[in-house]
Amino acid sequence: MTTPDAPALPLRPELADQVPYGAPQLDVPVLLNVNENPYPPSEEVVAGIAAGVADAARTLNRYPDRDFPALRQDLADYLAVESGVRVAPEQVWAANGSNEVMLHLLQAFGGPGRTALSFAPTYSMYPEYARDTHTRWVTGRRAEDFTIDATTAVATIEAEQPSVILLASPNNPTGTALPRATLEVVLEAAARIPAVVVVDEAYAEFRRAGTPSALELVDTYPHLAVTRTMSKAFAAAGLRLGYLAASAPLVDALRVVRLPYHLSAVTQAAARAALSYRDVLLAQVADLRAQRDALVAWLRRQHSAGRPVQVAESDANFVLFGTFADRHAVWQGLLDRGVLIRETGPDGWLRVSVGTREETQAFQDALTDVIAEQEQG
Repeated sequence: MTTPDAPALPLRPELADQVPYGAPQLDVPVLLNVNENPYPPSEEVVAGIAAGVADAARTLNRYPDRDFPALRQDLADYLAVESGVRVAPEQVWAANGSNEVMLHLLQAFGGPGRTALSFAPTYSMYPEYARDTHTRWVTGRRAEDFTIDATTAVATIEAEQPSVILLASPNNPTGTALPRATLEVVLEAAARIPAVVVVDEAYAEFRRAGTPSALELVDTYPHLAVTRTMSKAFAAAGLRLGYLAASAPLVDALRVVRLPYHLSAVTQAAARAALSYRDVLLAQVADLRAQRDALVAWLRRQHSAGRPVQVAESDANFVLFGTFADRHAVWQGLLDRGVLIRETGPDGWLRVSVGTREETQAFQDALTDVIAEQEQG
């Protein structure tokens, strides 16, 4: 007896041969590939989050608050402390990770016949948000030092007429921050289209002293949205809580496209509990900044193939470095020594997250061995 062939699935053509997004998840001693905070929550924080979740569990027979005003107030209070910018709770939105926040933005302001624009190299998920919302995706180019030239940016905006402009600051994978003057030029050009400008500040808490936040411009430009996450500085990647600050009308547009009750009662409770321990959870940020700066200095003293290792300026908790004739061989050499980093960004470059002091030292020892081995070979 023969089994009939299964019918073909009506998959969207642009999804054919696509694979799910994801960094390698390998069981090795030192994981420095996905920009996580290497320090787990303390037992005090764990107990506080557990108590908050237990309270939420007592009413799980009811739907959660659709618009989570208490969480939005807590997030607004945190931003006021972290950035010195006070926004109203109505100007805050949250979702299951900043990925879902970005998807809401593309659902509301992208779509068929519309264009999303960024400047490469940039976060590899952005084109996927565009693809999933039937939004045309285009990129301009960054300069050799990974900055965005304001004149070039304006010309690209005028030529492409995007409805959404995505700018990461600090940028991923380069770690470079966006100067306020450049952002203001982009915002003025976007207003003439009009287009929504999204500044992705996933790593903002790690920025160096004197580097401003785009939050300072939210009340001046109603078409600006600044996204944040609790995944990085808050050491809460497993929580999956991202959020943004923007004008109230922009936030109201996102409320139209979000699924009902998209943020569970458990997520809301865990996020509020974590925010109540913000001082404890952010205590390691200064140490990670110092380790990043020391790592940048160390990398710039290294040589490969007779040339100094290049390192991008970083305001994040990771460092982009290179260039290598065969970056995959360097990546594999590190992996063979128990250190996993990320093979991403422009050709020849690699990205390493800042870990604990012991993890960072393990990376340095492994890279020293790999370079020496290549030089001898």
